[in-house]
Amino acid sequence: MTKVISFISRKGGTGKTTNAINLATMLHNLGHKVALIETDTNYTLNTLRKMEVYKSGAKEDSLFEILGSEDKQIASDLENMRSAKSYDYILVDSAGKTTDEGIKKLCLQSDAVIVPTSLTQNDLLVTYQTVEDLSPAKELKSDLKILVLPNRIHSLTGSKTIMDALSDLNAEILEVTVPQKNLFVNFSTIMAEKEYLSVAKEIVKKLNNG
Repeated sequence: MTKVISFISRKGGTGKTTNAINLATMLHNLGHKVALIETDTNYTLNTLRKMEVYKSGAKEDSLFEILGSEDKQIASDLENMRSAKSYDYILVDSAGKTTDEGIKKLCLQSDAVIVPTSLTQNDLLVTYQTVEDLSPAKELKSDLKILVLPNRIHSLTGSKTIMDALSDLNAEILEVTVPQKNLFVNFSTIMAEKEYLSVAKEIVKKLNNG
């Protein structure tokens, strides 16, 4: 059964795209049939993929699909792709300026929403607002998983500090963190980053087992 994981945040720069692509490459590397949809109409991931294929000589038919959509269209696209039953996972990298109605429709087609956040005051404020904006969809779809992913976390930051900073959120905090490392920012649409494996496993575990 196809699982839909959407990355949502009310602003850019919180880590939606970097985590969506790192998760997609890792899931594909683990043998899953994956598609990644970006709703930012600049379609930067599609452009990056074309550049990487050109430089590496990789065959596109051996890679996971990167598709484009829009805020008003994504829910319908997901419904159609689910009915095709040809994917294990569909990941959505949503645009930062998604409308309230767009968020609700996207969530109703999703099995899990991941909200990446650092511990900076600005990102935390955005994360609180994002989780609040997800509540109407959660009321309509009680089994929707809202997962907060601590992102760009300094290596010396303890787990208690992280949990304390995120404790007021009405969401589940993932017990893994994405470290503040260039290897996660300088991502590839082809090569999986092995250090992301623990994050991918935790997300899949939460998605499948609760």
